[in-house]
Amino acid sequence: MSAADRSKSVFAPDILSGQVAFVTGGGSGIGYGIAESLASAGASLALFSRNQERVEGAAARLAEKYGRPAIGTVGDVREPEALEAAVARTREELGSLDFLVNNAAGNFYAPTADLTVNGWRSVIEIDLFGTFHASRAVLPAMIESGYGRIISISMTLHYRGWPLMAHATAAKAGVDALTRTLAIEWARHGINVNAVAPGPIPTEGVKKAFAKPADASTDMFGERALDAFAERYIPVGRTGQPHDIGQMVTYLCSPGGDWVTGAIFVVDGGESLASPRAIPTHSNKD
Repeated sequence: MSAADRSKSVFAPDILSGQVAFVTGGGSGIGYGIAESLASAGASLALFSRNQERVEGAAARLAEKYGRPAIGTVGDVREPEALEAAVARTREELGSLDFLVNNAAGNFYAPTADLTVNGWRSVIEIDLFGTFHASRAVLPAMIESGYGRIISISMTLHYRGWPLMAHATAAKAGVDALTRTLAIEWARHGINVNAVAPGPIPTEGVKKAFAKPADASTDMFGERALDAFAERYIPVGRTGQPHDIGQMVTYLCSPGGDWVTGAIFVVDGGESLASPRAIPTHSNKD
């Protein structure tokens, strides 16, 4: 089956019709793939990003392609006021807010001994604090309607530990814990809270964060390196694509996810179960 065939939605095009999804980091990468999957299933979109040109362009493309309302909102997930303003705009312009996807994240390789306090703080604040701030920002709207779905994008590396990623693994472990706690606290409001943990997905942002530009032959995200990695370490034989995560998120937003809450779904082609594993031993600054 071709990549184009795999990217087709398995959901009815109107299954989320009349509902609105707010996607942080929705202007590119996994976030854009999630937004596209939700739009293909009928949802209207509010994308949130720090990059105004990117997020507004993404919203315009999705609106044109799927015929669903879509807006781009600008701000930083580390700033609760920016999220609250974006949520207010979403409700005013799109009429409601039914789904939140906490996708915005920051990451880079760094030996823990060399990791600066600012580097540590930045990733923790984007990944963990951002998830908390966004979830709090949408809560009043979801309580008012008596319904909501919150899906946070986690990772798999903290399930076994991963060198050079202390900041990101700590943040995502926090996201998992927050997911389970909010699922219990907010269930009485009709709000389901889950997380999706992607495996290796070589988006442009990932390539930029982890490549070694000084030596292209050691770029772990080059095409030949990717093929070799998938063949050796991923049981299904390929790396992931944003739509792989988008389909899982769409399921959780659909009626099929009505009795699912507090769960962490690993979507990685079996990579986290495979052995031996490709563990990095150097920084991209080496």
